[in-house]
Amino acid sequence: MTTPGILPSQMIEELVATGRITAAEPVAAGQIQPASIDLRLGRKVYRVRASFLPGRERTVGERLAELSLHEIDITQGAVLETGAVYVAELLEGLALPGGLLAAANPKSSTGRLDVFTRVITDRAATFDQIHPDYVGPLYLEISPRTFPVLVRTGSTLSQLRFRTGEARLTDAELQALQRRETVVDSDAPSIQSGIAVSVDLAGFGEGGLVGYRAKRHTGVVDVDNVRGYDVADFWEPLYARRGRLILDPGQFYILASKEAVCVPPDHAAEMTPFDPLVGEFRVHYAGFFDPGFGHASAGATSARAVLEVRSRDVPFILEHGQIVGRLVYERMAERPAALYGAAKNSNYQGQSLKLSKHFRETV
Repeated sequence: MTTPGILPSQMIEELVATGRITAAEPVAAGQIQPASIDLRLGRKVYRVRASFLPGRERTVGERLAELSLHEIDITQGAVLETGAVYVAELLEGLALPGGLLAAANPKSSTGRLDVFTRVITDRAATFDQIHPDYVGPLYLEISPRTFPVLVRTGSTLSQLRFRTGEARLTDAELQALQRRETVVDSDAPSIQSGIAVSVDLAGFGEGGLVGYRAKRHTGVVDVDNVRGYDVADFWEPLYARRGRLILDPGQFYILASKEAVCVPPDHAAEMTPFDPLVGEFRVHYAGFFDPGFGHASAGATSARAVLEVRSRDVPFILEHGQIVGRLVYERMAERPAALYGAAKNSNYQGQSLKLSKHFRETV
């Protein structure tokens, strides 16, 4: 079909034009990113008893008929409560050709609100992975963990990437890229199935701010309301204390990487899922890093990886410089027509420690 790699924006636009990506409403301006397309909520959301996969023989609609507690019309907006599981219809669908795979991930702003999302397809045995030749609708499982959220038709919580062939760099290829581009600003980078990223607990600014812990029992966050909320109403600031932070079970934290990271224009990156060898915590729901993130060619000088962190069942001590995840780099099939942040309207280009776009204060 094309050179192996992640499809850039211009190829995604071609998928829309040829009907490989279908849409109940025309694709909106800004919906296609340098290496992904944002997925929009449709008109209905279903409150379900539990998360589920349809399995090889059944459709999502058939399972919803069994598991749905009630149906919610979101055309005028609706609040999704914490602790509940919802399944939303999406405006987009797919008619994938052979050889083209798709993978979904929460958008950065979704992960930073601690909203857990996964894409589901008919007859699927896995979340977020869509096999070649799939023809059918897309659905999104949504589970707000910390803040209740207001959503509506057209809200975007998840994104989809497309890849052909073997796009992932081997460790040797990643080492060569690190020497050429310094994708992670480290004197002794650890490269093993990705390049290691550690946590910064030395602090930012004069006050030594290291991160934020989410408050409980807050008001609702409208996912489409940019810079509409005061930080103090939703977050507790955390400050450096001897380079150490104790994660409390069940709490949600926003931290930042010690290293500056960047993604060259002909590559894309993804933070790998939680590794149980690292510790009893989960890092980074939203794992996609677009071409140009933190890169000089897109006008950036440096950018940290913002980490969404949730402890598991026991308190866990994080130390400054401790490895918390790995970035996997993949080739682009072509350089995107526009890089991340090049238009100066991105929310997270050149970031250090930063909350989601919904909050007014930034660091």
